[in-house]
Amino acid sequence: MKPLRPPPHTRGLPQHRQRRSGPRPMTPSAFGVAGERWIYGRHAVAAALANPARRWHHLAVLSGQESEASTLLAAAAGPRRGDGAPLRVVDHDSLAAILPEGAVHQGLALAVEPLPEPDLADMLRFVAGTPGRRVIVVLDQVTDPRNVGAVLRSAAAFGAFAVVLAVHGAPPVTGALAKAASGALEQVPLVRVVNLARALDRLKQSGFWVCGLEANAQQTLADLELGHQVAVVLGSEGGGMRRLVRERCDHLARLPTRSAQATLNVSSAAAIALYELARDQH
Repeated sequence: MKPLRPPPHTRGLPQHRQRRSGPRPMTPSAFGVAGERWIYGRHAVAAALANPARRWHHLAVLSGQESEASTLLAAAAGPRRGDGAPLRVVDHDSLAAILPEGAVHQGLALAVEPLPEPDLADMLRFVAGTPGRRVIVVLDQVTDPRNVGAVLRSAAAFGAFAVVLAVHGAPPVTGALAKAASGALEQVPLVRVVNLARALDRLKQSGFWVCGLEANAQQTLADLELGHQVAVVLGSEGGGMRRLVRERCDHLARLPTRSAQATLNVSSAAAIALYELARDQH
């Protein structure tokens, strides 16, 4: 499935001075300019560079990993912005200074610009022209960026078309989210809406059956006949779905967990639900 991304735009950036040899000591101010954010880790960086819609600035790499970094840059498909060197060799302290504490960066960090995010109407137009079963994931009050990233990863693995979440309360797209998504951020669109309940109404008007996951539902997901267009809704681990969101669901379903451990982490639940929906179409 091709990524659903609006066309890119470009903008110039200031140059950065280079040292003649050896790792280039860099400070946080030397890394960042307006509009940049950082993606780190091999899979996330490789996927960002391979995405034609991802605008990027430069790749920071630890000394000794220049060959791997050069290979990644040679495969870059998206437009680069800036006049400085695309590859910058740095030391551990410099790299750690611009990433979250404890970030597992694997020696690679890519300065990028945010991806354009399609709105709900864009996504529905795209979905309407595609064959086969169409599945969309809707997240209600899921605030942990690592959970959102993991849901994106499962969505990519099982062919979901988008992940929909509310503008307010949902986490921003950070390096931690991109790392948890392991490249899926470049493949599955994140669609942010102002009102999640109204978004579900719009999905239903477009022919989607809306199924909310709830631990105490009478039927399992496998028991339901959901048709070719399905929106599966998952709430937060603590509060679940909000009342208005729950009321918009055509069906409520549970996963076949045992009573001793009836609830799962939201990203685990999403993976199992998406597997079941993918399995059911064969």
